[in-house]
Amino acid sequence: MTRRTELIGLVADNFNNPAFMEIFDLFARKLQQRGLRPLIANLSEAKNLNGALEMLLQYSVDGVIVASSSLPSGFVRACKKVHIPVVHAFGRPVENSSVSVVGADNFQGGRLAADLLLERGYRKIAFLGGPERATSTIDRLKGLTAGLVKSHLKPEIVLFSQSFSHESGFRGMQELLESKNVEAVFCGDDIIAMGAIDACRERGVGVPAEVGILGFNDIAMASWSAYNLTTIRQPISSIIEYSVEFLLKTIDELSRRGLTRTFECVPVVRGTLRLLEDCGKSPIVTNTPNLSDSPRKD
Repeated sequence: MTRRTELIGLVADNFNNPAFMEIFDLFARKLQQRGLRPLIANLSEAKNLNGALEMLLQYSVDGVIVASSSLPSGFVRACKKVHIPVVHAFGRPVENSSVSVVGADNFQGGRLAADLLLERGYRKIAFLGGPERATSTIDRLKGLTAGLVKSHLKPEIVLFSQSFSHESGFRGMQELLESKNVEAVFCGDDIIAMGAIDACRERGVGVPAEVGILGFNDIAMASWSAYNLTTIRQPISSIIEYSVEFLLKTIDELSRRGLTRTFECVPVVRGTLRLLEDCGKSPIVTNTPNLSDSPRKD
């Protein structure tokens, strides 16, 4: 009677990153609060595009949320062709797009990373990012580079990984440790940062005594005592909440245009960067796990 199944397709392409397990859990909770159910589809390989779409059509989903920094254009076109509403979570807004986008300001987050590292006296800074084509990687690197320019610096080394994974961070850090010219590493993701920390442990390199490590996201594992990771937090819960709200507005035809919401990032200081006192300054940022999400008005 309602022509609704109450099923929402939840699509991602990064299932080897534990952070996405947290994200799926939060999405499931938010959808269930609204009387909806998630149907998970994997887009980690190009050949999965058609299979995922066929499954979503088979179950007659009411809409789709793509939880990835990269939005497969072919998949979106196919969804629009069969009139399935799409929201892009953790994406980058595009002008005049018919797809709603909710995400963090990754450029601003990259600048925060530069400020945090410069304040602590680091000058020889490397970037160890995720996939080179991921918009989050691109914007975080651009933000870092822009933040370093004011001190007449640039990243000493830039490395990209094939995926946002522990193994990628481990291998990338092994390569960086061959260079004697790096004091700190800004990792484009917490899981990559954890792999980097473990690579340092294997080599007997102290963190932060010999090299500083900075992550991005602030997933639950970042606060574990085994890592105690200093990171840049993106407001994951708010991104998920707005993604669900935007999708429902589109399904209910309350909005016929693409909606956007971008959130600012905040630093979360723990133990993987040297203290400000070590470079003759007073601390100005502390670990604040209950900081409220701060939306930007776009």
